[in-house]
Amino acid sequence: MPTPTLRRIFKAFHYRDFRLMWIGACTSSIGTWMQIVAQGWLIYRLSHSARLLGLDQFLAGLPIFLFTIIGGVVADRTERRKILLVSQWLQMASAGTLTVLVAMGLTHVWPILCLSFVSGLAQAFGGPAYSALIPTLVDKEDMPNAIALNSIQFNLAVTVGPALAGITLAKLGEKWCFGLNALSFLAPIISLSMISSRFVPENTKQSMYKSLTQGIKFIWHQGSMVGLIVLAFLMTFLAMPMRTYIPVFVKDIFHRGPETYGNLLSLMGVGSICGSLAIAGLGNMRSKGRFALLMLICLGAGIAVFSLSKSLPVSYATLVVVGASMMAVFATMTSLVQLIITNEMRGRVMSVYNFAFRGGMPMGNLLSGWLVPMFTAPIVLGVNGLVLVLVAAYFLLVQRRVAAL
Repeated sequence: MPTPTLRRIFKAFHYRDFRLMWIGACTSSIGTWMQIVAQGWLIYRLSHSARLLGLDQFLAGLPIFLFTIIGGVVADRTERRKILLVSQWLQMASAGTLTVLVAMGLTHVWPILCLSFVSGLAQAFGGPAYSALIPTLVDKEDMPNAIALNSIQFNLAVTVGPALAGITLAKLGEKWCFGLNALSFLAPIISLSMISSRFVPENTKQSMYKSLTQGIKFIWHQGSMVGLIVLAFLMTFLAMPMRTYIPVFVKDIFHRGPETYGNLLSLMGVGSICGSLAIAGLGNMRSKGRFALLMLICLGAGIAVFSLSKSLPVSYATLVVVGASMMAVFATMTSLVQLIITNEMRGRVMSVYNFAFRGGMPMGNLLSGWLVPMFTAPIVLGVNGLVLVLVAAYFLLVQRRVAAL
């Protein structure tokens, strides 16, 4: 029999539709992370260019930056399950195309960059629909638990996917990682066809522009929401380049191969799972804002330590801390946003939040891709970590709207 603690941690799994979506999303995320690892390795193998690594991440995130707010409006005007199905099919087609190209002996990077853009475009519309759908699968009091458990599936994938990718890369090559990712999209497609939950939007003659401005006005009148969105952007802008440039550390500092790359990402995933489990166990805790800011300080400090490390064991340990603190920040801030908004506004508001959260990734990767060749990856990432600590301290001690939540 499960203990009361385990029942509290996994409470959202009592809901059938949430279980189905969790299993489908986790399977797909494992495949996606296999592709992320293989794609980064392939680009660096073909070009040995840190700039192209950054450009790939920029192009994958650019459509999300440009179109995710429109995707949020669509998610509030259309049955969200249908949007997600289209998004999954497009991403499957993109992964399948890359599989065929690599099997035929791909030697140029530009097709990879184009397919990254296509996948990002699918995610720009699928992301807001998914973010708006998940909280509707559980009761409101269990929403923080569901968000934390949803973070666990993502980070379980971050742990398992890179480890599988490292083995697959070493033994079978990149094309198998891409092919397995294409197949993994069948899982969420099947899950979406089985869930009973439906979002039926009200008929409206309101223009897309009017719907969008309503969402922005809602955010503006919630002062703490503006702070959460700014923090979401700065966190990914400053923190995510570390993950992008791990191949540079593996090859140029530690002088290791793809298995070490997979191990580093997997340990970061282990930390993320630990952070998510801790948040799920805490449930609807008090002082979420203060807790998120303290974890953001830990995240920045961890990035700075990793950037300076010349020891592989120290880097392994640091990435566990980075993963745990990153997921604690993400799950707590997302819970705060979801608890503030109404279901009718959920798609639009979450699209703005996702716009900031996901938009910081391509912007941060583009800037770091320009700076790394001039100043080296350790210096750029070390400065990023220090700035993140200062930002969190400012919101904790000076601008206290988020800290008061």
